[in-house]
Amino acid sequence: MPFIAIVGCGPLGGALAHTLAARDRAAEVRLIDPAAAMAQGKALDIQQSGPVEQFRTRLTHAGSWAAVAGADVILLADDGATGREHAGEAGLSVLREVVKSAGSAPLLFAGAGQRELMVRAAAELRVPVARLIGSAPLALESAVRALSGVLLDTSGVEIALRIVGVPPRAGVIAWEEGSASALPVASQLAAHQIAALNAKLPSLWPPGPYALASAATRVVEGLLGRSRRRFSCFVALGRGPRRDCVVAMPIEVGLEGVRRVIEPRLTRQEQTLLENAMEM
Repeated sequence: MPFIAIVGCGPLGGALAHTLAARDRAAEVRLIDPAAAMAQGKALDIQQSGPVEQFRTRLTHAGSWAAVAGADVILLADDGATGREHAGEAGLSVLREVVKSAGSAPLLFAGAGQRELMVRAAAELRVPVARLIGSAPLALESAVRALSGVLLDTSGVEIALRIVGVPPRAGVIAWEEGSASALPVASQLAAHQIAALNAKLPSLWPPGPYALASAATRVVEGLLGRSRRRFSCFVALGRGPRRDCVVAMPIEVGLEGVRRVIEPRLTRQEQTLLENAMEM
């Protein structure tokens, strides 16, 4: 059974630990944070809910970033002391220490504000781009599906959509290939409804910690080979000499990280918006 390490025990880190444990897909979930007492308390609290929620995953804690060693997947979350996502110079410092002990494990950036950290991981830390994945666009995709479901008087579960580009301002909903109950979604929504959802996209960002945690958990399951779904995720494209092109795209994942980036089917306008986002 896999071992999953979570870097940071703030609100997002705690939500990740709980969601991953409740899915019962790992032998161990380890909360790691210099605020070791807080990490210990959250791990114990979640562990004690196991008999109620009927999961067997073992929750552990550690106070050193080196404790990521041996993990099958490493998730970047948030700082226990401040509750802020690992980002900026402080986040890069944490990531630098994590990379030293990470081996070849995929690095999953669970936060909504960590795209720039992915850019710097590829360009400055020279982490192989296949190991870098950001799951926040999948949480945004879920919100758009839910709103579309309201308009169509159906469940968002019945709707398939993809988010590409760079949310929030340069995010693109791939309506051309979307479907609802196996029928093209663009043929079921009026043009003004699609325009309204496009305009609403920036206000849906950033998703909250539970939405982010749920999205990251599904991607973790894909990385561990337990799902063949395609996910809307931030990915470092690594095209040509540039290693700093990080945008949301549909991807397939596996134990090694990103297996394949899938070119979405877009209208001409959507394609132009995506190409502009790639220049950001």
